[in-house]
Amino acid sequence: MSVLTVSQPELVFGPVPSRRFGSSLGVNNIPPKHCSYACVYCQLGRTLKMTIARQTFHDPLTIVGAVRSKLDACRERAVQVDVVTIVPDGEPTLDANLGRLIEGLAALGPPVAVITNSSLLDLPEVRAELALADWVSAKVDAVDPEAWRLVDRPHGRLRLRPLLDGLRQFAGAFSGTLVTETMLIEGVNDTEDHLEALAAFLEKVAPSVAYIAVPIRPPAEPWARPSPPERVLRAFELLSPRVARVELLVGDPSAPVASSGELGRDLLAITAVHPLDEDAVVELGGGRQALEVAARLVANGRLAAVPYRGRTFFLHPMGRRGERG
Repeated sequence: MSVLTVSQPELVFGPVPSRRFGSSLGVNNIPPKHCSYACVYCQLGRTLKMTIARQTFHDPLTIVGAVRSKLDACRERAVQVDVVTIVPDGEPTLDANLGRLIEGLAALGPPVAVITNSSLLDLPEVRAELALADWVSAKVDAVDPEAWRLVDRPHGRLRLRPLLDGLRQFAGAFSGTLVTETMLIEGVNDTEDHLEALAAFLEKVAPSVAYIAVPIRPPAEPWARPSPPERVLRAFELLSPRVARVELLVGDPSAPVASSGELGRDLLAITAVHPLDEDAVVELGGGRQALEVAARLVANGRLAAVPYRGRTFFLHPMGRRGERG
């Protein structure tokens, strides 16, 4: 099979700021929009080549060499790289050389992360190759087949149950850090029954972190609207007792989560990860004056104040720009 040749900038990008990783150097091991899904919320537009056939797209040694050159350039300029992330414009596990690529990247120093849509996790060889990474993010948008088809629009030969079973098998054997990510679409996978089923499944997977996201860039389909804040809060509420940690992916990746000593900045950073009610804001700010700061951020459109079950919660407005990688 012939190997596609592309220029180095298409193989490596960044480093870019990532709240999950810090400074992430991205690796693009798949040609644009070769994917097993055609997700309605995809920021890259509609899938160009729908496939579940694993194949060779690039020589893994070429990719490793490109990453090595970029890392050397970053060191010369004193630019920090915390992780090398395989996050292409398609599904990374379609790469038949993924295992070799991960091994080659691991030899360069920084930890290696892979962000996958989980669609090929029923294949033992894919699970074995992903196990070579230090960190894996697995998409779980729905555990109901109808919602899964509506949101992710999978290749016609894919079936949901084997993929979910494969993820559970992978989670049970993986020695690295496993997280999950769920994209909530209004009226599709954010209803009570869907969220309850998702929470029950993720409890069995036991990820280190379960990320909740909403579309924050123009989606492939205009009707794919972000789940409203009260449904995001409900998802947070249902998942929190069942997994080690739940975080939102709706905020500025460059904002620190740790305290900066500036209440406004801290509110923006923390609520991008964790909703805060009024009592938590008062505690964070050391008094009721903290609510005035929060109110100003709401008035400026930088925070949303959401009434929920008799309390007011503050979180990032749905639709703020987030991160890639």
